[in-house]
Amino acid sequence: MNSLPVLTTAASTNVGEPWLNISIFGLFVAITLVIVLRASKNTKTAADYYAGGRSFSGTQNGTAIAGDYLSAASFLGIVGAIAINGYDGFLYSIGFLVAWLVALLLVAELLRNTGKYTMADVLSFRLRQRPVRIAAALATLMVCLFYLLAQMAGAGALVSLLLGIDSRLGQSVVIAVVGALMIVYVLIGGMKGTTWVQIIKACLLIAGAFVMTIWVLAMYGFNLSELLGAAVETGGNEALLNPGLQYGISEVTKLDFLSLGLALVLGTAGLPHVLMRFYTVPTAKEARKSVVWAIVLIGAFYLFTLVLGYGAGALIGPDRVNAAPGGVNSAAPLLAFELGGPLLLGLISAVAFATILAVVAGLTITAAASFAHDIYANVLAKDQTTPEKEVKIARRTVVVIGILAIVGGIGAQGQNVAFLVALAFAVAASANLPTILYSLFWKGFTTRGALWSMYGGLAAAIILIAFSPVVSGSETSMIPTADFAWFPLKNPGLISIPLAFFLGWLGSTLDRRTEDPVKQAEMEVRSLTGVGAEKAVDH
Repeated sequence: MNSLPVLTTAASTNVGEPWLNISIFGLFVAITLVIVLRASKNTKTAADYYAGGRSFSGTQNGTAIAGDYLSAASFLGIVGAIAINGYDGFLYSIGFLVAWLVALLLVAELLRNTGKYTMADVLSFRLRQRPVRIAAALATLMVCLFYLLAQMAGAGALVSLLLGIDSRLGQSVVIAVVGALMIVYVLIGGMKGTTWVQIIKACLLIAGAFVMTIWVLAMYGFNLSELLGAAVETGGNEALLNPGLQYGISEVTKLDFLSLGLALVLGTAGLPHVLMRFYTVPTAKEARKSVVWAIVLIGAFYLFTLVLGYGAGALIGPDRVNAAPGGVNSAAPLLAFELGGPLLLGLISAVAFATILAVVAGLTITAAASFAHDIYANVLAKDQTTPEKEVKIARRTVVVIGILAIVGGIGAQGQNVAFLVALAFAVAASANLPTILYSLFWKGFTTRGALWSMYGGLAAAIILIAFSPVVSGSETSMIPTADFAWFPLKNPGLISIPLAFFLGWLGSTLDRRTEDPVKQAEMEVRSLTGVGAEKAVDH
């Protein structure tokens, strides 16, 4: 990066008009704030604040799920990864999409039938409430924090590119502003406001990506092989079209790829902010419909990323992408600038910025609901609390999480956003998924099994990340000067996910206490049929 000062300054001064970008941003923020304020007028009860009053249809919720899921990682990170690594970058798209089938077939409808507001409602349904709720809330908070790091780093990269800010201090200020805006959104609007922001953002993002995709294809006569050929020519690397450019160099990178694939495919069904969206619909049928709708929108978007990634590779080239402020994450905005000049760049960047705001708001409300509903209401106050008090605690939690996210985002600057999200997926798949699946499908599952699986999976994932090349030991690490990495893989999923499944089984088999068979039968009937779900929700 240091050997290209000329390119860096050229990229930072030539990319768009800062005043135009700022005014498009400002307009978007103003419109969404008006919507959030309108939605907040109807946010009166805890169900309104956490689950949008369960008033969204399957189609609306599916669009909001797409808005929640298509984060900065999907747009900035994957387009950059494809521009630089070709085929291996596209594997992120495939992993993120296939993961939805696991969510649809195994989790969506059953969760909607069993829970109330959070993932812990399901996990503690037939197990001992207090220990399981604490474990589930901790896991939720950790996943949300990892995911928030990625979004914040993306915001810093994006805005620094648009405003030509190269300094680390300038990017840190940008991250702080994003954090403050997000805190305002969630404090005022709750789940209703957040959902509407996500619906608008999903429509804008998919429309923007569609326009750019058609534009790129039109430049190459709608001939995909011409586009791929041009990408190879610009990058001067035939390997862009073959697997193995990023993950085929050695045995370690092949294992890394396997680990990444496992984390991506199994992570979605354990992501608390995605699972929480299933509670915003009135029935299980609508929950199923919303997942199908989400799969259609997300699938289309990921097909667009293939064209956009290779388009960025062909029209801009990997060298210019790497040299721009924001590095890999700047491929999509640079492509927009190449196609439509400052105006398209401003619009696409505003959409990407909106993407970050909407996802961050969704994550924050999930983390706040988890703390207020699971830890405060059910453990600390032991159910001696009112919904109003609970919502007040949730709002205070929002501020704390926002500050933590700002600090973490400042630390994670310069990392590829898609890659940071993959770490969040690994933590979700290790800490949450085994317990969710065991709770729903295995009668012999006990409280000890749940605690061993959640704490074991969470600890394994976080310890392995801490001692992996991501944190120390190489030039691209978060702490490039230190070296305490003894775990060779960048993604811990290959070890931590099977370990969490094993611990869940082991803990349950060694546990002499059996769980309440009546609760077990009730949960089975309720998760499969939905009978009794409405009654529990209204209480």
